[in-house]
Amino acid sequence: MTERNGRPDAMQFLEVSPEVASALAERRPVVALESTIITHGMPFPRNLETALAVEGDIRAAGAVPATIAVLEGRIRVGLDEAALEALAERAEVAKVSRADLPAVLNGGGAGSTTVAATMIAADLAGIRVFATGGIGGVHRGAENSFDVSADLQELSRTPVAVICAGAKAILDLPKTLEVLETLGVPVVGFGCDTLPAFYSRDSGLPLALRCDAAAEVAALMMAQWDLGLGGGLVVANPIPMADEIPAATMEEKIAEALSEAAAQGVQGKAVTPFLLQRLEALTKGASLDANVALVRNNARLAAAVAAAYAERPAP
Repeated sequence: MTERNGRPDAMQFLEVSPEVASALAERRPVVALESTIITHGMPFPRNLETALAVEGDIRAAGAVPATIAVLEGRIRVGLDEAALEALAERAEVAKVSRADLPAVLNGGGAGSTTVAATMIAADLAGIRVFATGGIGGVHRGAENSFDVSADLQELSRTPVAVICAGAKAILDLPKTLEVLETLGVPVVGFGCDTLPAFYSRDSGLPLALRCDAAAEVAALMMAQWDLGLGGGLVVANPIPMADEIPAATMEEKIAEALSEAAAQGVQGKAVTPFLLQRLEALTKGASLDANVALVRNNARLAAAVAAAYAERPAP
């Protein structure tokens, strides 16, 4: 087996769509997209509608979307509409993070990629910009459960810029920010000086870094990687003002959902999907509408960042 970038050659596991491969070969902008939002984040058919809308937003902004999933023993980078629809309708899909990739690939089943696994796949394919809703982080009560998302460690090691609306609001945001700082992951507010709180624009947690244009983000990416620092970046993009839910309103609903999760003994990977489903019910669908709005907003920014990064000088 040959070596690539100091790692065993992963091409035996990777299947890049012709459209994405062509765009990468021609140094055109490409945006990676995760698939857990399709299988574990939204109900059918809203999940499919959102996936198609997000890809449409990226295309309208002049970039190529690359939704990533594990299917039949391959990491698929770039799904056609038929594959997206099949994934959206499928009942049993593994939620795949770094630790799960080898087993799911060898098992030949279907897996949707988390932020961590999507970053790994994007890096293998040569994609440097990834749009998602919100990253995982330190769960509330982690001082007892030690429940910390693998997304944070992945951000410290894999060179992909993650465009998001901050970390998911169900998490302990101050602790998540502290861990990112400890791991040396730049957290950049896009047009803001405080960390967005997913459904809400402002968590009240100050950020040290700010960019106001996609070209500034691209320049920061290049500087970080040209310095050999490795790792990714979090680009925190607030939900549009018209779509946000006040933080106080969401905090009340989150507390109720967390109480239900504890009472039912929900743990591990099941926590986030459970909380998102309960929040949708408790907010009468408002949280789902906000989730869709922020994901699409992040996709548009990611396309602009990818376009700016694609203009860098050829190596």
